[in-house]
Amino acid sequence: MKSEVMSTKESENSINSANNFKLEGEIISAIPFGSGHINDTFKITTDAAKNNLYLLQRINHHIFQDVDGLMKNIELVCQHLKQKLAHLGDDEVLKRTMTIVQTHDGKNYYRNEQGEYWRVFILIPDTRSYDILETTEQAFSGGMAFGQFQKQLSDLDPKKIVEVLPNFHNIEFRINNLKEAIEKNPVGRLVDVQDLLDYIFEREEKMRTILELGRAKKLPLRITHNDTKFNNVLLDSDDNVQCVIDLDTVMPGYVAYDFGDAIRTIINSAAEDEADLDKIVLNIPLFQAFTAGYLSEARDFLTETEIDSLISAVHLLPYMQAVRFLTDYINGDTYYKIAYPEHNLVRTKSQLKLVHELEVNNEKLTNILVENLTSN
Repeated sequence: MKSEVMSTKESENSINSANNFKLEGEIISAIPFGSGHINDTFKITTDAAKNNLYLLQRINHHIFQDVDGLMKNIELVCQHLKQKLAHLGDDEVLKRTMTIVQTHDGKNYYRNEQGEYWRVFILIPDTRSYDILETTEQAFSGGMAFGQFQKQLSDLDPKKIVEVLPNFHNIEFRINNLKEAIEKNPVGRLVDVQDLLDYIFEREEKMRTILELGRAKKLPLRITHNDTKFNNVLLDSDDNVQCVIDLDTVMPGYVAYDFGDAIRTIINSAAEDEADLDKIVLNIPLFQAFTAGYLSEARDFLTETEIDSLISAVHLLPYMQAVRFLTDYINGDTYYKIAYPEHNLVRTKSQLKLVHELEVNNEKLTNILVENLTSN
């Protein structure tokens, strides 16, 4: 959670920005909120009797350069989800989907004189999210949430969605970036990483499986979330599914990418940057629970080829993250924030150790997937 202390100038800036939106009531307070690293987020409280909590965000337009396309994506997805849930009634729909608040001139974002881009959502009350999974029940709910999210969007045309971050999960693109870094070797770090490069390139062809299936039209292009960390799911007080949030990376993609990235973030018993590789072991019960929850919703719309691709993605996503970390290390740490000089190298080794553990346990994971398919 971010600190709730901010400067008077920042407070005034956030309140002035929020006042450009159609909020109910007068603003009482604006405080930093959440644990995101991309956008700056504030909780806005008003004196309204109902709908008095809002989420104000300053969009990082250096990363999301097409803000108009970004917001059109989110608006289209939210409208589609609301239509799917309309039978539940207005109050329930507000709890189960994100709701964009328009500006006074009817737009879905505001650009101030400083060139900052701002947006507002209604803050969904009585919910919680977790940075770290604590129980298999939570894992089941997380899997169910993302399976449900994909299912609800499965009949929305992906061509209507802007690719705001091109090649985000394109392993060929990531490998080519790594090869360019190797060729340039700008800070002379290649001598330290040859064993890691050998490991990566030994698996390069296998890791192209999903990409090649997509290019051969054997995998349907769908609308996917593309950032399936567990803290992007809101649960109610009983840890039941409430809402999937953080829709900035919603783009056309393959469903396996969402499944693989979710597993990457929950199955590792250690941190993403754990230096002691012996601590990196698989939490199989969480995998079992997440998979069961995911397939309980997704099984009905997935093709057989999509189902077959899920395990490939479980290996691909940590591998891809290792490629990205190592590329940044070779380039001199120009993309990811680091806490110490070898941070990206440690991250790379950690992710590759996770790949190794997944390979060793591949048969066990595959059997769990099959068992959940036959039980749904």
